[in-house]
Amino acid sequence: MSKKIQSGEGAMVEYVTAMIGGQLFGLPISRVQDVFMPERVTRVPLSSREIAGVLNLRGRIVTVVDMRARLGLPKAEDGKVPMAVGVDLRGESYGLLIDQIGEVLRLSEDGKEENPVNLDPRMAKLAGGVHRLDGQLMVVLDVDRVLELKTEVQMAA
Repeated sequence: MSKKIQSGEGAMVEYVTAMIGGQLFGLPISRVQDVFMPERVTRVPLSSREIAGVLNLRGRIVTVVDMRARLGLPKAEDGKVPMAVGVDLRGESYGLLIDQIGEVLRLSEDGKEENPVNLDPRMAKLAGGVHRLDGQLMVVLDVDRVLELKTEVQMAA
């Protein structure tokens, strides 16, 4: 699932990092299709507040998921234009709306830990573990869990 690279110190996994609400998240690079600036997002009537809308990205219809809403965070008030990380699930294209894109990190698979018991429950339900970095915690987003929530919301409606 993640891009694994063998090296002298064991398997390495690459993550695309993103900031959402001041928290550092990592997405397995193997799941990331592209990074883009979402333009002309069209709101979908009667969709949950977690769905920001849809857009046309190079001829593909992309469902845009507001990660702040998904995590139960308030809308950004800093006026910065959000970014989007393009991912696919079962042939459907999605754009995960984030505050800011970071760098690509190569981390040892052995350094990945289970979700800590004190991790915010809103993050824990979307996390596939954490990496402790210098002075901060990187929450590894489980892309399947992030996108599966959409169907649960639709079923409940």
